[in-house]
Amino acid sequence: MAIVVVLAGSYYGYQQLSDHKCTGSIQLNVAAATEIAPAVSSAAQRWVQDGANVNGTCVAVNVQAMLPATVASAVAREHKVTLTGLPAAPADAAVPDVWIADSSTWLLRLKSEAPGFTPTDLKPLAQSPIVVGMPEPVAQTIGWPDKKLGWKDLLGLLTTNTQIRTGTTDPIRDATGLSGLLALGQAAGAGDKAQALKVGALRALAQGASNLKPDLLQKFPQSADPNDIATSLSAAPLSEADVVSYNAQKPPVPLVALYMEPSPPPLDYPYAVMPEIEITKSSAAEALRSQLQSSSFKDALATAGLRAADGSVGTGFAKPVGAPAASPAVTAAANSAGSAAAGLDASTLSQALGSWAAITLPGRVLAVFDVSGSMAEPVPTAGGATRAKVTQGAATQGLALFDDKWAVGTWLFSTDMDGTKPYKEIVPISPLASRRTDLQNAIAKIVPKKDGNTGLYDTVLAAYKNVEDTWQPGKINTVLLFTDGKNDNPEGIKQATLIAQLKKLNNPKRPVRLVIIGIGNEVDRNELQTITSATPAGGVFIAEDPAKIGEIFLEAIANRTGAQG
Repeated sequence: MAIVVVLAGSYYGYQQLSDHKCTGSIQLNVAAATEIAPAVSSAAQRWVQDGANVNGTCVAVNVQAMLPATVASAVAREHKVTLTGLPAAPADAAVPDVWIADSSTWLLRLKSEAPGFTPTDLKPLAQSPIVVGMPEPVAQTIGWPDKKLGWKDLLGLLTTNTQIRTGTTDPIRDATGLSGLLALGQAAGAGDKAQALKVGALRALAQGASNLKPDLLQKFPQSADPNDIATSLSAAPLSEADVVSYNAQKPPVPLVALYMEPSPPPLDYPYAVMPEIEITKSSAAEALRSQLQSSSFKDALATAGLRAADGSVGTGFAKPVGAPAASPAVTAAANSAGSAAAGLDASTLSQALGSWAAITLPGRVLAVFDVSGSMAEPVPTAGGATRAKVTQGAATQGLALFDDKWAVGTWLFSTDMDGTKPYKEIVPISPLASRRTDLQNAIAKIVPKKDGNTGLYDTVLAAYKNVEDTWQPGKINTVLLFTDGKNDNPEGIKQATLIAQLKKLNNPKRPVRLVIIGIGNEVDRNELQTITSATPAGGVFIAEDPAKIGEIFLEAIANRTGAQG
């Protein structure tokens, strides 16, 4: 996650700047994804040499090649939020004035966690389609180049073909991996069978996952030996530029770029001017943007294996076999702000990342389910199934998604569940590897208690204490509470007592995440947000349509800071 390299400190030639009669200095700091940084740096250097200035004030441009995940962590740190799976940014990773990430999905993820993050411009500078990279001999065995494959075909290969070894870059840290994950999820469709298919595909991808792109590429065959090819990586979602760059090194086994159908949104390299920068820097950023429209910049992109924003290519582009020309749809998208996130929203990203996190990130969660009488209410959008039944379905799907590295416990709550206690432990937090069957059986006990009320405050406090008392390092320790109502327990503690106790329990060395999922429109959003705001991490997620509780559950798993939605 460290800074890769400083490409250019274009503080070049102040004696030249004086020849152009500009005075003073505006220092513009630009962080760019590693593959596009050389082209941006060259354009900036030419501009400086030609006397870059804004209203007579000289402009110096410093372009750094930085991993998008590193910049995202730095932005998150500035806004006091976190993104799932990303470690803290290095101390020397500062937020730039302009950020050119490889995908606008980074911006969408940050906006969902930090509403105050409002960068401007956002129009794409370049484009690279998402493909599936595959060693040429392997591609030939599945009919390349004559046979056209779809993401559903790849989904089948992932789950049935034992000869195909698949991998991906971590979707939490890499936009290419995220695009592939979204495409596979869309191909799987909806329903129980689709969910099982998706889980199988994600587990197959996770076995060959890498945090960084260079590590993933090293898993492809390093010799033409048939045994090496058979035991190396067979397929992975990549960008077209990744394939071009890989093949430019003349490897013993070149990669083929499979252009899958339907085509997922490409990497789009949005030009994001950071919020709250000085107005002089904002003007300099706008002036630099105009320098990145020339034919020489387009040719520099081609050298890096990148297309222009409209999908066309400059001189020297090494087009892979079967590569399409720019499509009208892509060209239209290039004129909008953030084409890689076009048609996506934060919840879609969160659901995909939540699925991945459940499979790959170790965690401990105490799942606490409301069984008050109102959970017997039917849900029209779920065929009349009760709220409890819908919750059972979401819990079953979630449990199937969690990897054996997780530890899970189950409580139920209403009123008078265990003597006068409003809660009852069904299964203590236990490793899924040994107690998955017990936890599956516990889900069937999410049955409404006739005339039961909602002992919310006492339950939250007891659950929080339980997770903190059993806290384990190296894992996300979470209370995940589902409720469809407000606190209704005259014999229990008051809200002020709960808030005071939660604040007293806060221990930075043993952080516990408190997440509350509200079911239906009878919950009190303010009440739930008041509770979670007393803890250092967590949030409130509302499934106004209880039929969508499964989607909300995945969002809750993905979002580390919490969301109010």
